[in-house]
Amino acid sequence: MSSYFSFPNPVNEVAARVTAGGVVVLGLAAIVLQLPWLSLVLAAGFLLRVGWGPRFSPLALLSTRVIVPRLPAEKKMVPGPPKRFAQGVGVAFSVSAAALFYGLDLHTAGYVVLGALVAAATLESVFALCLGCQAFAVLMRVGLVPESVCQECNDIWAGRTPPSPGAA
Repeated sequence: MSSYFSFPNPVNEVAARVTAGGVVVLGLAAIVLQLPWLSLVLAAGFLLRVGWGPRFSPLALLSTRVIVPRLPAEKKMVPGPPKRFAQGVGVAFSVSAAALFYGLDLHTAGYVVLGALVAAATLESVFALCLGCQAFAVLMRVGLVPESVCQECNDIWAGRTPPSPGAA
């Protein structure tokens, strides 16, 4: 049963970035076209991805099975736990937006939260900068996430050269 509720590890970063691009499109459509119900679609997608990876998420399936195989980009495998954490952050933002729209009737606030989600998804999609993954690394560094959760990513500078002392 536990394999049924699993998240892939490692994750193809190209697929994650394409999925983030889909979140950008849906979020922008919600904001520009004033369609608060899309916050529910986004929330459902994030919940599906947190629980089961790309297995049941229509957006992730479109990314992994249709779009990514047609791209000239090579697979780039990255650790799964930070990506799952980032999906959890997406749940928090999208569910918060939906609650603001439908629970509190605070549409402007809901669109602001969606705007923040779109900004983070844009950074992931366009620049490969996953804010949720960065937060995960910080949480590991301060000891709130045990190293055993992600052996490959227990160093925030893994695969990078840290700045030299005194560098600006």
